[in-house]
This record gives sequence, structure tokens and C-alpha cells, in this order.
Amino acid sequence: MMISTRGRYALRMMVDLAEHKTEGYISLKDIAERQEVSKKYLEQIIPMMNRSGLLQTVRGYQGGYRLSREPKEISVWEILNAAEGSMVPVACLESEKNTCPRSGECATLPVWEGLKDVVSEYLSGISLQTILEEKQAKAGNSYTI
Repeated sequence: MMISTRGRYALRMMVDLAEHKTEGYISLKDIAERQEVSKKYLEQIIPMMNRSGLLQTVRGYQGGYRLSREPKEISVWEILNAAEGSMVPVACLESEKNTCPRSGECATLPVWEGLKDVVSEYLSGISLQTILEEKQAKAGNSYTI
């Protein structure tokens, strides 16, 4: 499974918003500059995050974006699902009910179900807050004498 540039940039954008959540609504220009990502590229990601209910948006001169919930309440799984679409490893697992005519005798189906469960559980267990805390801990340990 490979996460696309869109998924990686979406996660970076959301981490940036979490880092600057006390500043109110953040302009896309500011995020793009800090993350060294094209503003035009981020403009393509914003609608996905909005549709998933992860962002609040205000238009106009003082407008911008902010998280719709606290960083501890937004998981990496949610962000990647919004940006990438389905995160399942095989097409037959995309819907709630497996409609593949071979699902009853498919010897490999348990492998793909297990992979989906492991990835989902892992990424659901990481929140934006977790990422911020790990970043702060790493920054706190980087002193020299």
C-alpha cells in the first residue's frame, strides 16, 4: 500500500493546522509556505477535508481554515481516508458487504481482511495530538553541549 502525495500533504496540512490552532483561522498561503507545498495543490485537498467534516472554513479577507475538532479527536486514519478515498488493500473490501462472487472460497481474503484491520487500527490510534506530542518530545531532546 502506498500513500500518495495527496495523502501525505493532507496530513502535513492538518498537522500544521493543529500546531497553529490557537491562532484562529489560518490562510492557505501561510500553510503552503510553512510546509513548502504549492498553494494550488493544497486547494485541491481542502474540499476533501471539508467534505469529511475535518475543517471549518471562513471566506474573505480574514478567512482561512481551522480544525473542526480538537487535535486529539482527529486520527490519521480519518485524514488519509478523506484524502486517498478508500484505504482498503483490495477492491472487494471497499463496501460493507463483500460482493465478490469468489469471496466464499477465496483463500487470500483473510490476508487482505487482516491487513485492512491492522492498518486501520494502527492509523486510527494516531491522532494529530499524538503527532504534535512526538514532535515536541523530539525537539526537546535535540540539544548539544
